Amino acid sequence: MILITCRSAAAAGGRAQVPDRDLGDKIEEGLGPHGLGIVTIADVPEFPELRKRLLRLAPRIANLPEEVKKQLEDPDSRYNFGWSHGKEKLESGKLDTFKGSFYANPVLDVPTTDDVLVSRYPSYCRPNIWPNDNLPELEIAFKDLGKLMMEVGLMLAHHCDRYVMRQGVGSYDGDSLEQTIARSRCHKGRLLYYFPRQFSKQTDFDSVSSWCGWHTDHGSLTGLTCGLFTKNSMEVPCPDSAAGLYIRTRDNQVVKVVFDEDQLAYQIGETTEILSRGYLCATPHCVQAPSSENASNVDRSTFALFMQPDWNEKLKFPSEIPYHQELIPPNGTLTFGEYSERLVDKYYQTTT
Repeated sequence: MILITCRSAAAAGGRAQVPDRDLGDKIEEGLGPHGLGIVTIADVPEFPELRKRLLRLAPRIANLPEEVKKQLEDPDSRYNFGWSHGKEKLESGKLDTFKGSFYANPVLDVPTTDDVLVSRYPSYCRPNIWPNDNLPELEIAFKDLGKLMMEVGLMLAHHCDRYVMRQGVGSYDGDSLEQTIARSRCHKGRLLYYFPRQFSKQTDFDSVSSWCGWHTDHGSLTGLTCGLFTKNSMEVPCPDSAAGLYIRTRDNQVVKVVFDEDQLAYQIGETTEILSRGYLCATPHCVQAPSSENASNVDRSTFALFMQPDWNEKLKFPSEIPYHQELIPPNGTLTFGEYSERLVDKYYQTTT
């Protein structure tokens, strides 16, 4: 695991600060064509407190009354805002009822007031939904952690740009990763709650993708927190050393990702692999559920921040990038909004 340590809070004026020195070797080792596929960031000011404050709210929103959660759903966005449970498809094609999610844009409550755009790209352009009457503390906690992870992600993107340009790609096919992320209105946070499950020898809990199937993120850069496990409302260590996040390396090895609860992890998404012409590589990953008898009634909460291009950002797909070629038009060009909406069709139910 490649670890990057932030400068101290005092030296950085109380804010996270990725070192100024050239991190190209660490970027290549962590995110490049032969890298593991993930980097971690340590010593981010305020992160440990903000992480726990938000993750402790995940069971609370999942256990709100069903009628309240129904009001927090947004089927017009294909459940990409507010509460979502049982709407996403698993590898098998079945609907995923193992986890619930709460989605919001941590930067902009109303990304646009243009009704045409809201109708065209509802997964990104619709407004946030907050449970202000039932869980008012969620909004502040969600935004505070999301904005911090965005800040650190932009710093990491800056060093990714320096590495890619050192390979002779120039400013990619368009603007840099840092600029693309900084001007986007499409960022999405996802608070995830994995429901507790009863242990049974007849289940497939030992499958490496038993809690979340294999996939790559289609955005630019994904920030991840370490999971928080609870049993009967009490925080507990992970009950199964085999449970957690797994990635598939560039040489097709499956590796369990282990990082401290006070560290942030970042993975590359498909659009950055496209723009960097493969010098930065998207990371296939999945989540394995605990499978020991000690894991009965244990839940898991975590948070992901998907940093993505704006919906009108044009992407040119080179033939050597093998993602979703069946979705790409003959000229090889789609906006990010067009690309992502086509992907949503593959993974989500379109009916209410």
